[in-house]
Amino acid sequence: MFLPIPDVLTASQVARARQLFLAAEWVDGRATAGHQSAIAKHNRQLRENDPAARELGETIVAALGTNALFVAAALPAKVFPPLFNRYEGGEAFGTHIDNAIRQVTGTPVRVRTDLSATLFFSEPDEYEGGELVVEDYSGAHQVKLPAGHLILYPADSRHHVRPVTRGVRLASFFWIQSMVRDEAARKILFDLDLAIQDVNRERAGSPAAISLTGVYHNLLRRWADA
Repeated sequence: MFLPIPDVLTASQVARARQLFLAAEWVDGRATAGHQSAIAKHNRQLRENDPAARELGETIVAALGTNALFVAAALPAKVFPPLFNRYEGGEAFGTHIDNAIRQVTGTPVRVRTDLSATLFFSEPDEYEGGELVVEDYSGAHQVKLPAGHLILYPADSRHHVRPVTRGVRLASFFWIQSMVRDEAARKILFDLDLAIQDVNRERAGSPAAISLTGVYHNLLRRWADA
């Protein structure tokens, strides 16, 4: 599933993040990269234990929990604590595939990376280049979204970030372990969820809405790990 999700954060939340970024210490982004990714990764990021990263990570996770489109698409069981990166002066991230399992630093918690997410903090006209390019069976998708918007995509996709040739690209990136491991099953549930919402808008409480809701939950019960 390749899905843009608008307005995950409010304008005031984005402004708060930008304020924190100005005072933050940015370190080599390869600190959290796997062996292969480290070869291709040329950017900077906040330390995982940086107070700014922790504050903003909590803000993002809370916002995701109340975003109906994100919940419907991801069916999240675990969200890896968000990380934050910065690209400028030609920095880029070459083609790679995200690690299948990520361990939360300093804890025994492991997250299976079913889905990857990038949340933008820079407006598209503030920088040149920096497009996230995600490859799937239908081709390459280029992504450059407004600040506060998020892109959700399968973590097993080949993807890269093009060099930033002007300005600064600020973003958060993280992974989601879904209650439903199988991507095709998640897509069916997502489409069914949207159909149920349409029916409820037209005929709330109708026998058809009740029946479809029952089908949704029976499929979720069959496919969910949790």
